[in-house]
Amino acid sequence: MKIAVGADHAGVPLNERIIEALRAEGHDIVDFGTHDASQPDDYPDYARMVGEAVRAGQADLGILVCGSGVGACVAANKLRGIRAALCSDTYSARQSREHDDCNVLCLGARVIGVELALEIVRAFVRARFTGEERHLRRLRKVIEIEKSELDRQPLSSDSPSSDAR
Repeated sequence: MKIAVGADHAGVPLNERIIEALRAEGHDIVDFGTHDASQPDDYPDYARMVGEAVRAGQADLGILVCGSGVGACVAANKLRGIRAALCSDTYSARQSREHDDCNVLCLGARVIGVELALEIVRAFVRARFTGEERHLRRLRKVIEIEKSELDRQPLSSDSPSSDAR
């Protein structure tokens, strides 16, 4: 399987282990970096690169790692066609693929340990969307929400708060 992987500076050590493990299992990696934890960078940049690779069919799945996983997940889910899941357990990782057809896994390097992260990655990568009617019905509704948001005019509350850094 071809997997796009990206991490900001906070995710570097965990990301390196994930790449190593996926390659050892025979997966083809599209590596968007970063590999230098000493250089501050921004998780939305990696979310965009990984998400666009998945959306364009250059990768089957994506994996994003940042400090908490939350920022990367929020950013990735802004991309049309991307369904990113923030997971800290194997059940959620597996179910996000089987029931919700998620195509990007987000992990928090400061939240979970390496061994658990690798188990989560394996669960996500090995799972497949079941295609059951109830899951298809729900997925169609999610896609409809996404489509309706494209036509929506931004509200003033859609901008970052004034105290954001």
